[in-house]
Amino acid sequence: MNTTARKSPAFDVETVRAEFPILHQEVNGQPLVYLDSAATSQKPNMVIDAISDYYRGYNANVHRAAHYLADKATCAFEDARIKVADFIGSTTPEQVIWTRGTTESINLVSNSWGGTHLTEGDRVLVPALEHHSNIVPWQMVAARCGARVEEIPVTDVGEVDLDALANMLDNRVRLVACGHISNALGTVNPVEEIVELGHGVGAMVLIDGAQAVAHAPINVEALGCDFYAFSGHKMFGPTGIGVLWGKRELLEAMPPWQGGGEMIETVAFAGTTYQGLPYRFEAGTPDIAGAIGLGAAVDFLNSLDRSAVNTHEQDLLNYAVERSENVEGLVRYGRSHVNAGVLSFLLSGTHAADVGTLLDQQGIAVRTGHHCAQPLMAQYQVPGTVRASFALYNTRAEVDRLFEGLEKVRSLLF
Repeated sequence: MNTTARKSPAFDVETVRAEFPILHQEVNGQPLVYLDSAATSQKPNMVIDAISDYYRGYNANVHRAAHYLADKATCAFEDARIKVADFIGSTTPEQVIWTRGTTESINLVSNSWGGTHLTEGDRVLVPALEHHSNIVPWQMVAARCGARVEEIPVTDVGEVDLDALANMLDNRVRLVACGHISNALGTVNPVEEIVELGHGVGAMVLIDGAQAVAHAPINVEALGCDFYAFSGHKMFGPTGIGVLWGKRELLEAMPPWQGGGEMIETVAFAGTTYQGLPYRFEAGTPDIAGAIGLGAAVDFLNSLDRSAVNTHEQDLLNYAVERSENVEGLVRYGRSHVNAGVLSFLLSGTHAADVGTLLDQQGIAVRTGHHCAQPLMAQYQVPGTVRASFALYNTRAEVDRLFEGLEKVRSLLF
């Protein structure tokens, strides 16, 4: 099946919603309102079809085999890499490394680059609002080599304190690791300025783009970062597939992280040599269907007017914020000047989990808890929040359902 969609001259949310079969169902007797896309996005037909077509029509392992199915699978697998490279503005597809997701991408950098470059007394700077997957890997490698992971302060409105970051920077800072968009608050971080500040003292800069790739065009070359990591499942692709992009000279100098098949050039007990990019970092059989599905997700996003999508998503968020101001006892967390796709809040006198459960009974799916951002929750002195996260397939009517649901929650709990 052809997974290439025609570009539409305008954004029509109902036409887009028709491409997502999971959205057209009832949950607890109510039409589903899915507001949990920051955890994982839903999948359009063209992604589902691409994965199904692979398993039905040309399932085979990639590279090396001399038969038709393997050749077709290899072509689709590597074509997906080219699509992703173009999608994020990479100079070459060889700089696109397949991983299981953002978490594995960051672990690859922390173990390979960090394991060879960080030494005792070195510093790694990470904002307080980061996802645990951009904190814990650095703590693990730092514990092995004697480096320190230090917290960049975050303001009360949920923004990285750039003045504090500038004051923290010195020649012992080896890396700044920062999310592009906060999964817990939706804060859009000024990553261009952070890259410039980090590079000003010779530090590398890694950007966690998990929340960004579905909301805005990305150009890694223009951004100037050293590493960029993201996951397929948050940009309408499958789970279990992700990407690490890195500057070529850095990737070529990094040792492999995992050993085994595919990443080798020659193996002998006297010594082993490794392949060049990208395969030196792709040990073992990859997630072939996942990569093909991610390529289809890129096709899907490229078929849309991204500017119109951004306008639609910003309108949804603005509308949700406007409605939240009229809910008695609602406390909103994260009031940054630039925000994307997330409304994080609590109802005074309630537990987030109770609110989420009562919303679910009305067919409304939200996320509750600390959102893998416990240092940030500690700063706010709360155990967690209710998070409604929006994607291109959501509507104003669904925002209305959310707030009607919250009124029912209030009537049940108070």
